[in-house]
Amino acid sequence: MSASTSPNSAEEPEPRLHVRDNRRIDPETYEVREPQGTAAPAAPGPATDARTRTAEVDQAAADQVRIAELTASLAERTADLQRLQAEYVNYKRRVDRDRDLARKVAIEGVLKDFLSVLDDVRSAREHEELTGGFKAVAEEVERVTAKYGLETFGEPGDPFDPHIHEALLHAHADDIDGPTCVEILQPGYRIGDRILRPARVAVAEPEPSPPVETPAEQDLAAELDDIDQASADEPELSDQEK
Repeated sequence: MSASTSPNSAEEPEPRLHVRDNRRIDPETYEVREPQGTAAPAAPGPATDARTRTAEVDQAAADQVRIAELTASLAERTADLQRLQAEYVNYKRRVDRDRDLARKVAIEGVLKDFLSVLDDVRSAREHEELTGGFKAVAEEVERVTAKYGLETFGEPGDPFDPHIHEALLHAHADDIDGPTCVEILQPGYRIGDRILRPARVAVAEPEPSPPVETPAEQDLAAELDDIDQASADEPELSDQEK
């Protein structure tokens, strides 16, 4: 006899399971999935648009202020940089000028000590005593001094210039128009436009011309000559006549 079954004892259907795949990567296509169940953004209303425009205006104004501040700061930094660059250029020029001046002064000091040696070399050459090894040494000294810019000056016939000549002798001569160097006792030395030692020379000047008499002075001289001539023509008185 089969067991009886009640209505409640009938098998109830099992609940259905709903599985939601939340994986961001599709396991089959390996593509990124869009998130499911994302609510669409609400449409902006009038109040939202006003707030948005106000925020944008405020942000634009803030940006303009920031841009103005950055522009002013950039101009200030640029001016500082230009000033520093100008100061550096001036400093470099001053240092270079001082260095060149110190170098010239040092060279001049050394060359001045060689002037007496060059005078001895010149004197020996004039007396034909510059021979042998002494000649080679003298020529080397002249070459080295010329390398550093030392020049001699002063030739017979040069117009006398008190800035570069020192007159030791004075005389008068013909066929010259003004004070002239007729003899070089010691040559002068210079470096460029700087005189280390003036040339020591004998100077000649033109013969002084006789004074020119005026017509009145000539008439007076003629009258005096006539008086002298008349006095000479008168006969001398004897002692008894006097």
